[in-house]
Amino acid sequence: MEGIIVRRVIPSDNSCLFNAIGYVMDHDKTKASELREVIAATVASDPQKYSEAFLGKPNADYCAWILDSEKWGGAIELSILADFYGREIGAYDIQTTRCDVYGQDRKYSERVMLIYDGLHYDALAMSPFEGAPEEFDQTIFAVQRDRSIGPVERLALDFVKGQQRKRSYTDTSNFTLRCGVCQIGVIGQKEAVEHAQATGHVNFQEYR
Repeated sequence: MEGIIVRRVIPSDNSCLFNAIGYVMDHDKTKASELREVIAATVASDPQKYSEAFLGKPNADYCAWILDSEKWGGAIELSILADFYGREIGAYDIQTTRCDVYGQDRKYSERVMLIYDGLHYDALAMSPFEGAPEEFDQTIFAVQRDRSIGPVERLALDFVKGQQRKRSYTDTSNFTLRCGVCQIGVIGQKEAVEHAQATGHVNFQEYR
């Protein structure tokens, strides 16, 4: 197996998770609206599994929310998309270098990989050489008997550790944000969430 792990940048338009999945699954960075519909349909079809306790909001409210192109995806959406595609999704967190694998309990035979910087998801791919065009990317990897993806897993982890050394992430517990609506400053994700819940304001900009 020859090649290097590369980070394929996905536009920052609040749909990065969905477009990153589109890229690693289908080599298509424009699948967000389609995948949002997949998630909404999945959630609507099983209100017992996808209860208010699980989703954090009533089932119908969640379905309307996830269809909004301004809303971000996370763990719930990754687990649904792993099942939709029938592949594991490994999501690497740059700050901790941890990899959460969605769909692992299903024993799927293939895995794709994403990288997360605290605010944004990009795609990870295997490229034959530095600077090779994206059409040469390999994004789907066979899961081995030991549930790893073989040597690719070590390469991916080394790449993520390199990104961590460069501090290519946002520390969401300590970063400073300003509310775009009322201009109040908050520190960290927790304060931002509390402010959003209290005011309904969800338009935050990072500032240093």
